[in-house]
Amino acid sequence: MYELDLGPKITKELLLSKYSQETFFEHYLGVPVKKGLFVSPSVLRPDHKPTCSFYKNKSGVLKFNDFAGPTFDFVGCVMQLYQCSYYKALRIIANDFGIIQVEKMEIHPPKITYTGYELEETSRSVIQVETQEFSKKELEWWSSFGVGVTTLKRFKVYSIKSVFLNGVYFTSSSDSSPIYGYFGGENSDGDELWRLYMPTKRNYRFLSNWSATMIQGAKQMPRSGEFIVVTKSLKDVMALYEFGIPAIAPNSENLFLTEAQYEKLQQRFSSIYLLYDKDLPGVRAAQKIRKKFPLTKVLLTPKVKDFSDYVKKYGMMKTFNLVEEWLKEREKNLPNE
Repeated sequence: MYELDLGPKITKELLLSKYSQETFFEHYLGVPVKKGLFVSPSVLRPDHKPTCSFYKNKSGVLKFNDFAGPTFDFVGCVMQLYQCSYYKALRIIANDFGIIQVEKMEIHPPKITYTGYELEETSRSVIQVETQEFSKKELEWWSSFGVGVTTLKRFKVYSIKSVFLNGVYFTSSSDSSPIYGYFGGENSDGDELWRLYMPTKRNYRFLSNWSATMIQGAKQMPRSGEFIVVTKSLKDVMALYEFGIPAIAPNSENLFLTEAQYEKLQQRFSSIYLLYDKDLPGVRAAQKIRKKFPLTKVLLTPKVKDFSDYVKKYGMMKTFNLVEEWLKEREKNLPNE
């Protein structure tokens, strides 16, 4: 009996045995790999300020870092560009570079001439900030979502005066364009981790050097309990906290918990609820999450997109009533002892 020869298996290691990480990045992003900050490649998003950089970690993995977006290696880059799975990204790269031909798959030509440059090990991108006291206007803005100054302090949220990226001045806040900083501690190199929120910006509202797996509100959630809510922003986490609801949020609206993180929550809480935006992207994300984690229950905020907006539109009393309805519904659906 003869075995069918399917050829070499497509792996990341196979790709790297043929071409460098730098070459793959330059092929798909259309920008030279180099040190320092640069504007986002147009294939990812429009940009006018330098918020992106390349760095190579201690394991030799080259990463693209966007302060206003994701961080990924060259395979993740292809996943991001073509919205595909990890395995399909490997196939796309192998096909584009002629390593393994994939029948009927489109070939994506290089966007620039390869530079041949190889980046040495570098530090992860650094965000530095100058903080200031919250203004009356800023505290009133947070209060409109039900979030008080005590909660802001508990979740380590600061008013930011100026921002520096990799030691270079980037921007400052103003009365009409405030900046809020979510402090996430320090990394292994002693650099501060910040997620900056600019609610009035159009092109981008967040700048961050947090890792993709960091969870907002994780340090403030209880050790255990009857339930935990997974929502989509720290603003909603804090608003829920004001109503006695423990909650956390992934680092990005495009991300969810890893399987390991979800399992840990299951060990600590009896039920896990999902509270995402009540718009098309939010509904689609919830459906995708429910498919992967079927035990997850779903909460909805009627008539508005998210929980903090509900507080702002309907006030504290109606929101208390909504929370009471959620709790009663939960009690009603609990299994009988």
